[in-house]
Amino acid sequence: MPRVAVDDNPRMNLRLRPEQKATLVRAAALRHTDLTEFVLQPALREAKAVIEESERIVLSERDSLLVLNLLENPPAPNAKLRAAIARMPKPTRKRR
Repeated sequence: MPRVAVDDNPRMNLRLRPEQKATLVRAAALRHTDLTEFVLQPALREAKAVIEESERIVLSERDSLLVLNLLENPPAPNAKLRAAIARMPKPTRKRR
């Protein structure tokens, strides 16, 4: 399970070697942007790609057809499922 990063501070600190920072500053200048934008934009693209990849399930054609078939023709509930349903709390009606 991924850890949730909680940080109310809008700033982020990075430890860089001087030559690393110099390279980033030079590249940002060549792109006519500031260092923050130069570093932030690719990092955000990568972060969005990682999130999208982790939230998407890709199925083969065979597996897709199997899922669709199970949705259209669900199996009969077995004893474990019936027992689990019986243990569920009963819904209560709210008074108006």
